[in-house]
Amino acid sequence: MTPPGPIVRRIDDPDEPGPDVRVAEQRDVPAIAATLTVALADSRWTRWALPDDGRMQRLTRLHELDAAHRGVSTGTAWVTEALDAVAVWEPPAGAAGTRPLADDVRAALARELPYLGGPRARAVADTDAFLTAARPDRPHWWLRHLGVRPSARRKGLAAAVLAPVLVRCDAERTPAAAAVYGWANVRFLRGFGFQVTETARTTDDELPLWVLVREPLSLS
Repeated sequence: MTPPGPIVRRIDDPDEPGPDVRVAEQRDVPAIAATLTVALADSRWTRWALPDDGRMQRLTRLHELDAAHRGVSTGTAWVTEALDAVAVWEPPAGAAGTRPLADDVRAALARELPYLGGPRARAVADTDAFLTAARPDRPHWWLRHLGVRPSARRKGLAAAVLAPVLVRCDAERTPAAAAVYGWANVRFLRGFGFQVTETARTTDDELPLWVLVREPLSLS
């Protein structure tokens, strides 16, 4: 059955102010890692990608490196003031106001990701390579991490931390894209104008995954 069309939420309406959101700073690194870990502790991806042994410690370190340090070093992580919601993006190369990934973060990721994934590292790396090939072939913003603490959900915080980049994408006529591993996340992102461009499974056939792309919305 074909799913219904998206109910696109406009998130740039000044008459509907949302929670305060700001670009993350170095001092926010521990809280970003903690928020994402609490938000995703029981996700299908976490159970698939990380071994049982020390899973929460591995997940926290992964978020510390690939979300917090990555987002802070590139200037592409947005948080609520209470640090209970986080969105981290990978920007198009050379996007104004962003910075290249810091060399020390890149080196730490290369060094530690195989250890964090343990016996799952090859399947995760192969799936990441597949997703890289499935991404749009033109400059775009790639959503790497999004999470809201369970105690803060259903308050519009995810929309709030997504808004800075999605509004920018509309203004600059740039696509946004993401990959998700659950239909509930597909439905959520479709509410902001994302559309599924590819449906597949992880390279070990364990999990379904969807690639979604959001074309810029008209501002008129």
